[in-house]
Amino acid sequence: MKILDDRQYSKDHEWIVFSGTTARVGITDYAQDALGDVVFVQLPNIGDKFTAGSTCCEVESTKSVSDIYVPLAGVIITVNVKLSDTPGLVNSDPYGEGWIFELQLDGQPENSDLLDAKSYRQLIEG
Repeated sequence: MKILDDRQYSKDHEWIVFSGTTARVGITDYAQDALGDVVFVQLPNIGDKFTAGSTCCEVESTKSVSDIYVPLAGVIITVNVKLSDTPGLVNSDPYGEGWIFELQLDGQPENSDLLDAKSYRQLIEG
């Protein structure tokens, strides 16, 4: 499984990359592999506000439908509209073109629940 060192991870298998007070979020390589072929991504609405841990959208695959969680409190400022036409980007490039949304964070991007790459690797390897 590919785990990148330049981001943080949630226990729900989302990755987060910070840029000042914004955060880009997607699902991990581990999560997309467990889902199977992604056939639909229900994107959140721009302007919707979420608390950390809230469900904001869904990813549907050939195996199941999975909730996507907001790892930090904030407002959705951008969604990856490419996923509407090409949901398989979540599978083929989960850490790049398969990102799902961006948040304007409420406050500082500090959260003790987030994991670094080493800790996330330990989580999925059990």
